[in-house]
Amino acid sequence: MTTRNEELIQLALEDMEVHRDTVMSDPHLPHFHLMPPVGLLNDPNGFIQWNGEYHVFFQWMPFKTGHGAKFWGHYTSNDLVNWTLRSPALSPGDWFDKDGCYSGSAICHDDKMLLFYTGNVKDENGNRESYQCIAESSDGIHFKKNGVVLDLPEGYTAHFRDPKVWKHEDTWYMVIGAQNNKEEGRVVLFESTDLRNWSLKGDVTASKHKKLGEFGFMWECPDLFHLDGSDVLLFSPQGLKPEGYAYQNVYQTGYLSGKLDYKTGRLDHDAFTELDRGFEFYAPQTTEDEEGRRLLIGWMGVPEQDEEHHPTRKHKWIHTLTIPRELHYRDGKLIQLPVEELNDMRQNKTEVEASLYNEQMEREELNGKVYELLVNVKEVKGSFSVTFRNAAEMVYDADEKLLTFKRNSFVDGTEESRSCKMDSVTQLRFYVDSSSIEVFINGGEEVFTSRYFPSEEDESLLFKSEGEAKFEVTKWNIKNHITI
Repeated sequence: MTTRNEELIQLALEDMEVHRDTVMSDPHLPHFHLMPPVGLLNDPNGFIQWNGEYHVFFQWMPFKTGHGAKFWGHYTSNDLVNWTLRSPALSPGDWFDKDGCYSGSAICHDDKMLLFYTGNVKDENGNRESYQCIAESSDGIHFKKNGVVLDLPEGYTAHFRDPKVWKHEDTWYMVIGAQNNKEEGRVVLFESTDLRNWSLKGDVTASKHKKLGEFGFMWECPDLFHLDGSDVLLFSPQGLKPEGYAYQNVYQTGYLSGKLDYKTGRLDHDAFTELDRGFEFYAPQTTEDEEGRRLLIGWMGVPEQDEEHHPTRKHKWIHTLTIPRELHYRDGKLIQLPVEELNDMRQNKTEVEASLYNEQMEREELNGKVYELLVNVKEVKGSFSVTFRNAAEMVYDADEKLLTFKRNSFVDGTEESRSCKMDSVTQLRFYVDSSSIEVFINGGEEVFTSRYFPSEEDESLLFKSEGEAKFEVTKWNIKNHITI
């Protein structure tokens, strides 16, 4: 007898086939970023390397380009470069997740892959219930749900979700993004010896902390790990107000670093730092791979931020994930670098050395739509800019010590920007896809992640100085590495 979960997965696969040609005809289709085969993608989930293979699950709504009762979509890769879409891992077909299999994480235990996720339930009046659930697999492809392992504790609203699980010494720990009954954001810690029975340790940290002050009404997608001598808590707070160049998106993502006391469950930490300076970055998740690297993938989107205006919606899909990044913690700062495996995507190397003085440069061999671009900056007096397909621009003003990413808004076509202060810029590394740009500055000291939607015909790449600029450019073309 076919179960409700199996029926939903079959319907999702059928919807994918019905709209395949429409999706694949989109000129903004990414070449090397993970995307939904149809419908809406958001948070990455269950990022893990298991039996030598990398798995990235993702929040997926297959039936429309809006939000709703989410599935877990699923990609796998042997090398972080070539990815294959698998059958959906989870569908919202049980009483405890009937309105969505929300975000969560994956672990390896007893030769099985275990998924922890939030089951979302709503009554006829829209009142929410949330349950922390578990599913397991022996092959990493087919998953069996094992129901609820954690109910909502007292003192918190039903905005209680996104379990991230890890092992420390002989004990399992879980952090959950939460809102208390006063509608204040926090991250909550639980512990367990058997992965089924969980006891509450308390808030790892929370809004109104002395280092944070009033800090949002809900904290989503927490991730707590030890890296290079420090404990790091990643999370996505909702409800922050803009402060100067910071907190410019509708919702943010960033981190706290310090030391976690596993006995008390409290994190002694410093101030919050935004992780990405661009327009679209949210809900990142990390994993430690078999080489001991701490890797990260994020959602190239932000909740409630201009989703209805994305031009890809007419092609029946919306949003992508970021490229995989390797993290390091240096001098009090989280550093992000593209994983070294991405070098294998490079083709047809082109090198140019230039010196500009109040002028601009366009070289035909540097033009294109999909490529990696490395710009080593030797000197800037005044300002220096790189413009992509007349739709996005990165500008460094050496006098103001200000780095700015500009783009044409896909809402109304006007120019909009995101900025951060930089004492100097020595290197800009761009990963340019058909509809996105990820920029790594000075070896990952800062990162800008953004979508953009240029004209299909425009392949221009323009360098410009107002004053003097000396730089070296290396460009590699990139081919398609996603199989849907």
